[in-house]
Amino acid sequence: MILIRSLLFHSAFYLTTAVLAIAGLPVLFMGRHKVQAYAKFWTGSLVWFLEKICKTKIIWSGLENLPQGACIIAAKHQSALETLSLTTKGTDFSYILKRELTAIPVFGWYLKGAGQVAIDRAKRGQALPDLTRQVREALAQGRQMIIFPEGTRKRVGAPPEYKSGVAHLYADTGAVCVPVALNTGLFWPRRSLSIHPGAVSISFLKPIEPGLDKQSFMQLLESRIEAETAKMIGSALAADPSLKRVLAAPDIAVS
Repeated sequence: MILIRSLLFHSAFYLTTAVLAIAGLPVLFMGRHKVQAYAKFWTGSLVWFLEKICKTKIIWSGLENLPQGACIIAAKHQSALETLSLTTKGTDFSYILKRELTAIPVFGWYLKGAGQVAIDRAKRGQALPDLTRQVREALAQGRQMIIFPEGTRKRVGAPPEYKSGVAHLYADTGAVCVPVALNTGLFWPRRSLSIHPGAVSISFLKPIEPGLDKQSFMQLLESRIEAETAKMIGSALAADPSLKRVLAAPDIAVS
């Protein structure tokens, strides 16, 4: 049943994405805020499908910790689920992504139209200064920068590997940073088609105010996220021991 529901969701995902991508082309000429609103409608629709088809419901907590204006949102990254769902909260979001994605026909047009921050990794040494400039401009517009400090999705239980880029942006921009803990990887594991039913936890934690040095910031960010994530995983496994099979499943890429 889990596999059937998962396949139905993925079918709805791609069909909805294709239909909205074509139907929304006129929105691209209406300005960034309209494109942002359309993107939130898309992600909100997918989260709704996830709950209705897969019986996978997101339980949010700590929303009071999310400022209305500019901030850095630094989230644990275990699944595609948080990539979609984080956009449904807050006001004006922006992701940091590789520039190659903006070259994808239609999809890339929406990324550009929504004003997402794209970096050219081929520049290497120049990439960080360029990224910092773009993030500063986005924060000056009151936007909320969503960053995954580990850079890529991590398997549940894998040792954390936080990169220094988030500390550089925190120190250079002087922005408040809101850590995000979650247990999404138990329900929609990376590299897996199967999506498991249950109550997914995503929590905005106590903000880290500007002013810390980079090392202290990194230590505090990682300790807060990892401690709360471990609690969430433990609570989910206690509530539904069958989720332990996700931890035992091989981490194999889906072709």
